[in-house]
Amino acid sequence: MLKRLAFCLALAVTSTMAQAQSKLETIASMSIIGDFVRQIGGERVQVTTLVGAGGDTHTFQPAPQDARCMTQAKLVFINGLGLEGWLPRLVQSSGSKAKVVTVSNGVKAMREASDGHSHGHGHGHGHDLDPHAWQDVANAKLYARNIRDALSAAEPEGASFYTARAEAYMAELDQLDRDIKAGLTQIPAERRRIITSHDAFGYFAKAYSLSFVAPQGISTEAEASSRDVARIIRQVRAQKIPAVFLENISDPRLMTQIAHETGAKMGPRIFSDSLSDSSGPAPTYLDMMRHNLRAFIEALR
Repeated sequence: MLKRLAFCLALAVTSTMAQAQSKLETIASMSIIGDFVRQIGGERVQVTTLVGAGGDTHTFQPAPQDARCMTQAKLVFINGLGLEGWLPRLVQSSGSKAKVVTVSNGVKAMREASDGHSHGHGHGHGHDLDPHAWQDVANAKLYARNIRDALSAAEPEGASFYTARAEAYMAELDQLDRDIKAGLTQIPAERRRIITSHDAFGYFAKAYSLSFVAPQGISTEAEASSRDVARIIRQVRAQKIPAVFLENISDPRLMTQIAHETGAKMGPRIFSDSLSDSSGPAPTYLDMMRHNLRAFIEALR
């Protein structure tokens, strides 16, 4: 938060002096989106991320300095699909004229499951859509295209630059997709069942043929009920689910309880809704997905 405030104050002081050579000022709602924008925008773009590394976008509460940041930006990149329920109030309170770009446009959205498997909590923002579309690399490529198009429209003279960077990045995403598919072949089919702390991996499960169960629903705003937890414990025992995984944005107590009562292995910490800081194992989207892949293979094969 202090970093965001310092950045916004610096913008206010230097905007006139640097106008002739300033970068395209953008805001990203969360760290994963911020990384996508940096990958496509490169040195032509300045990115401020509202929900930084380790932050929880579901429960984020904007501060006054966030409204000041909004007034400096030309583009605001959001995930959409109901993730940033706090955004309309922030835009209104700031009076910002920035264009809001929903990077998930075109995604075939998944809905919250109605089968009683760790769901029923709702997303917390009046939506039943699962917003975690970036967990399928094919959707990440769509995010990259939408970001490329928005940057090019905002700065036509940089369009060829943004296009070239987007093409290079999407080639990296293609390789990531191949690596995930190849890596998961190391896990026997009967062990491809995973318990995570909240239901953030639906797109990953569908794309890569795994089964995920979570005591919390799609949003971390909802507390898991004792009934949910008891059902998960029975399911882990009955299906002999080998491992449970704690996410970087989650309270460890719930997953520790499930592991203790079932004997399931506690796998390495994984990343779902947020990147790590630069010293952690997941400072970029590519790093995050590869880290999670290694964690799944290590615990399940």
